[in-house]
Amino acid sequence: MRKSILALIMTGVLIFTACGSYAEAAVKEGATVFKLSFNQTIENPQAKTMLGLSDKLYDATEGRYSIEVYPNEQLGPQKESLELVQAGVIEMALVANSLIENVVSDFAVIGCPYIYDSVEHQKKLFQSGALGELFKSTESAGFNVLSAYSLGPRNVYTKNGPIKKPEDLTGLKIRVMQSDTMVQMINHMGGVGTPMGQGDVYSAIQAGVLDGAENNVITYTDLIQYEVAPYYSETGHLMIPDLLIINSNVLQKMSAEDQKTLHKLANESIETFYVMAAELRGQYREKCAGLGVTFTNVDIAPFQARMAPFIDEVSNRTKMTKSVAAIIKGMR
Repeated sequence: MRKSILALIMTGVLIFTACGSYAEAAVKEGATVFKLSFNQTIENPQAKTMLGLSDKLYDATEGRYSIEVYPNEQLGPQKESLELVQAGVIEMALVANSLIENVVSDFAVIGCPYIYDSVEHQKKLFQSGALGELFKSTESAGFNVLSAYSLGPRNVYTKNGPIKKPEDLTGLKIRVMQSDTMVQMINHMGGVGTPMGQGDVYSAIQAGVLDGAENNVITYTDLIQYEVAPYYSETGHLMIPDLLIINSNVLQKMSAEDQKTLHKLANESIETFYVMAAELRGQYREKCAGLGVTFTNVDIAPFQARMAPFIDEVSNRTKMTKSVAAIIKGMR
């Protein structure tokens, strides 16, 4: 049995899986175990990628290190997980770029709407190593960024009808992640950006507190939000990075060789993740269509036009954002 599976079935800490049953996480004998907080299901491509990373790290360090993945916000929502990593209470987490930008505002540039031409464009940037200086800039805040992933284009989904043009969003409260950039994004698109933790979205749409939300089709499906918001409009406005972070003190206590190994394996995991995510997006789109979800193709040009001044402003905030924006543009 693979070591990553053992990491889920051999400890006394109970974790809810996607179907609501229990699994157990294990402490591998002799290994220093990094607890990793994750807000989605264990079936998510990011969770599977982290389990694979654990296997490879364990092997490459001759059993010195492994990673336990705690899905479904078992160690707390993303915002709290980030704070726990900063404080050294847990070692690692996967958190949205929008939360990292609340700590180091320059990260807003890699989470800017319509800044990537395609999924391949974004993957090329993440694999390139060109973001190293940006990723190191969080160290003074208590953590380092190891790698970045994205589940794919985020789109708007709503309770009462499709979104075909910016005017269709007028007055609609659309859930976004908890960052000023995300709020401004929806506001520029024509709606009312409403920050909220992921765990509250389903009930908020159901109760009418929200009119909808925005996310990739994988998260939309995994969290069964199609039940309360069956109109999925393909605005493709964002491919928000999710960042793998580690407590800085924990990283620095590793030998130089083990640090190098961890960075290398984290970078290699990007390709593995993107392949899985692409396959799952296709499967989930087909699944949702069979469950009655209405998919609407959207002319994105009017949304891009509304967003252009905002993209320009974010890209030119600092020397760092100018540099990163130029790198992104140069990889098109």
